[in-house]
Amino acid sequence: MGGQGEAAKPTIALILQGGGALGAYHLGAVEAMGDAGYAPDWVAGISIGAFNAAIIAGNPPERRIAQLAAFWEAISRPDAVFDWVRDVEPKLANTISYWEAVFFGQPGFFTPRYVNPNLAPPGSPAAVSFFDTTPVRATLAALVDFAHLNSGAMRISLGATDVESGDLLFFSNKGKDARTLGAEHVMASGSLPPGFPPVTIDGRQYWDGACVSNTPLQAIYDDQPKGHTVAFVIDLWSQSGPAPLTLDEVTMRQKQIQYATRTERSIDGVAAKIDLQHSLRAQRAASAGAAQAADPIDFVHIVYHPGTDQVPNSDVEFSRASIAERRAAGYADLTRALEQAPWRAQRPPYLAAAVHRMEGGKITTRMRTDITEPGA
Repeated sequence: MGGQGEAAKPTIALILQGGGALGAYHLGAVEAMGDAGYAPDWVAGISIGAFNAAIIAGNPPERRIAQLAAFWEAISRPDAVFDWVRDVEPKLANTISYWEAVFFGQPGFFTPRYVNPNLAPPGSPAAVSFFDTTPVRATLAALVDFAHLNSGAMRISLGATDVESGDLLFFSNKGKDARTLGAEHVMASGSLPPGFPPVTIDGRQYWDGACVSNTPLQAIYDDQPKGHTVAFVIDLWSQSGPAPLTLDEVTMRQKQIQYATRTERSIDGVAAKIDLQHSLRAQRAASAGAAQAADPIDFVHIVYHPGTDQVPNSDVEFSRASIAERRAAGYADLTRALEQAPWRAQRPPYLAAAVHRMEGGKITTRMRTDITEPGA
């Protein structure tokens, strides 16, 4: 694989970004990967990606999908009340679902604060957020076996933002900064202000990692595994799309461009750094008459494209019909990517990184062209 043959199994990394209710796409993606024998060795998540990551790492393979599905069931309401609306106008049903979340919260996830934050005592959780996330702690306790998660059977990294320093850091169960993880670390990664309050851990306050970066690529870059790595980056926001014709479409397109552009640039930036670092090491090795083995990494960037019935604020729209649609899309897209398996293609051994981007069922591959074989 990646120019090194098929002898060794690559390390499979799964990178799950934030996107609220769109994160049901992750469920389908993980399901497809498991069915194809690509269970992750390392999962990194931010925001809703952190919740999904905790359930993945906190359960053995045979329970993983059932527990993920149970999570999405627990944080949504039955659609029966709006079935007749959905049959006639699905986009209207999704709009109602969005406003339902705003006014009533989501079961097992968050509840609204009915007192204006400006009237709450300064410094209290009620003064710095519109919703109370206490319910999701019980949901995590029911669906995540934290003893299994902390056993190290799978590496997990959860990105969060230090409120005071503004730095992005990762809570992980392995590596130089390993610690014992609990529900508070997952919740910290998903505490997006001003909706959710910060989470205090060891005297420090943390917000959602998406305040700095919506995609936890830095965790992989900071401690790249030895040998060949295939990193699946599951993107919930599409950079490409048609020009908007209505104000609703403007809102959706603006969100997609804002978040998706960061992801694409982040992947390309990390890939460039890895290539340059490898090139420098290889040049030093060549000067010393030695060989420098590559630790190749393939980034497989999978992009979700929402259906036409999705509303501009789909990240806060938790209808079970939409959850099922996103799950099915994730399964279909990952199945197509796994069938094409671009990471199996041979490439020059002096190139360490390749980026494979899949949209609309087609994969395009990019590699650096300004790096040559050492000594050539």
